[in-house]
Parts: sequence; C-alpha cells; structure tokens
Amino acid sequence: MKLKRLAAITAALGVVVAGGLVASSANAEVVSNSYVLVGSDTLQDAANALANGTSITGTRVRVTAGGNTIGSFDAFPSTGTGSQIQTKPGGPYFQRPSGSGNGVSALRASITGGAWNGKTITGQVDIARSSSGPGANQNPDGKLAYVPFGRDAVSYIYKGGTAAWANLTASQLKQVFEGTLTSIDGVAVNPRLPQSGSGTRSFFLSAIGNPTLKAGIDTNNTTAENDATVLNEGEIIPFSVASWTAQVTGAAGVNTVAAASGVTLGSAVAGVAAVSGSGATTVPNSTYYANTTFGRDTYLVVERARITVGDAKYDPTLAGLVNPSVSSSLTNFTSGVSGSPRRVKEKFGFLAPSQTAPIYAYASL
Repeated sequence: MKLKRLAAITAALGVVVAGGLVASSANAEVVSNSYVLVGSDTLQDAANALANGTSITGTRVRVTAGGNTIGSFDAFPSTGTGSQIQTKPGGPYFQRPSGSGNGVSALRASITGGAWNGKTITGQVDIARSSSGPGANQNPDGKLAYVPFGRDAVSYIYKGGTAAWANLTASQLKQVFEGTLTSIDGVAVNPRLPQSGSGTRSFFLSAIGNPTLKAGIDTNNTTAENDATVLNEGEIIPFSVASWTAQVTGAAGVNTVAAASGVTLGSAVAGVAAVSGSGATTVPNSTYYANTTFGRDTYLVVERARITVGDAKYDPTLAGLVNPSVSSSLTNFTSGVSGSPRRVKEKFGFLAPSQTAPIYAYASL
C-alpha cells in the first residue's frame, strides 16, 4: 500500500520527544542516521509515524535512538520507480523488502553479508517489521528475536457481493480460495491474494486451513497487501483489521477503502464484527482480536545477539528501542499517556499484544 509519509524533523535528545515540534508532510523517505526498519506493510504506517514524528494523539511523539533519527521504509512499490532504496548514508541502493518474509530475509542478509536480490547489504537493516510470527522457524536457541509490537487481526474485504458475504466461515473461505465455492448467495466470487512474502497472506491461509489454491490466482502476483483498490467486482482478499482501521479513520493518511468504492470489511469469526463504529469513529473489536484463529500478535525482529546483555555484539541503544519494559520504546504497550508510543499504535488499529516476551527463531542465519 502506498501511503503518504511524514517528513523527518530535526533530531532531538532521548528516545521519545513530546511537544513543540511540527513536521511538514512529504513522500520522501529519509536515510537513517542510526537504525533502519523494513518489511511488513501492516506495521508500516504505525512505525513510520513513530519514526518520523506524529501529533495524532494530541501530543507530539517521536521515537529516536539516543537522539538520532531512525528510518522506517515502506513496503511498496516493489517494482519499477521507487523500488530501490538507500537506508543509510553512503550505503548501497537495493530492492525494497516488500512484506514480512522479505523484511526478515533482508535482515538476515544484513547480518550475514549474504546477497539480498543480488546486492550486498551488510549493516543496512537493523529491524524487520513482521505481521506474522516465525512459525516453523521458531527455535529456543534462535539467532533472531521476534519482539511483540502490537495485536492485530486478519479478516477479508470484498467488493460488491451481498449481505451474506459479510460473515463467511473459515471453511467457506477455504473453499473460495480453493475454487470449489464459486458463488455466494447467487453472486460469483473470485479470490485474490497479496504477493508472496506477505505476512498477512501466510497468516490468513493458515487460519482458513491451508487451501490448495485455485489455479491462476497467484500467477505473476505482485499484488500489494492492504490495498483495497486492487479489487474488482466480486473479488475477495485477506486484509489486516488494523490497516482497515488506520485507513478509514484517517490515521494512515491515505484511504484506499474510500478510493476503491463499494468495498466492505467482512468478519471471519461467527457473530463477531471485526470493528465497531464507522469512518473516523472506527475502533477494533477486542473480542475479534482475541480470537485464537484470526487474532495475531505482530513483531519487530532483531538480531538476538544485539539485544542480549553480555554478548560481544550487544547494542544497548537498539536493545532499548525494542524493549517492551521501556515506556518510550517502539514495542511498549503499558504507558497510557497521550504522548506515548502505545497511544500512537492504538490510533493505527493495534491493541496490546497477548504477551511481551520475545520469540526466538532460526538456529542459524
């Protein structure tokens, strides 16, 4: 999803700065002078707001690292103009990591010196945004730490359809994506998926039972996630509820839902709406988020050694930036004051994660 970014403002001391500073809006992405985040589109807008500065809660909030700015780079465009990024001064230009899986892959390449899409990007990525956990890569001795960022949920959006499309079961959704259920309430339905590497895509497919995909729906697929404008009449696609909330309330800056016209957010949990309210008053439904099938924690992924006290690679500033117990960190969800990262993330549709302990993954990099 291509959303309008806030321009970076003058760096200030501390990790969070509140009050007094005003940023102009711009589309330019700012090269970081400290740490860099890439990856998931779902986390992108909340992370961008915290990195670049925002007054969305009424009090200005900006997360910095020891007084230095951090850089959060959009997930898209993944092809064509703008698909190449430079994350640090003097660093190489390289392919923009689009989605959770690609963000983690780029982080691993940054750590190991391996190639990322044909480029050596050693030291160019510090944090990967991921809307899904490590799955089968989870390992108690893992080299990467998945630190919970906030709670999201996944549902689906559709264009056209009837009232019967608003509440589809996981079984019905599986049949739709397998191509064995081709109409709902007498109206033809066609499935769509975001690009491979999308955490929302992988989470949704797992939640509905890992369907054998209908032939043709994933051919040459570069579809951006959380972008309602990709839908044609009668189509259905997985969608982050946090992203829906951020768009329709105006927090995200661009509303692809309004731009698409005729698009509706469905509910994959029987009898439980994904959100309550509408327009600017839209808020997540905590009951839907708590669902163990369609609710999910999202993560910031870092090299474990860099946040482990006593390790030769330990970086106390990076560790503080992703430490949930630090009230001014990117991952904190306990501080309730208006000038806190928690309140900013809530504006973007996130709730408190189900737990705060890191999950470790990848036995080797």
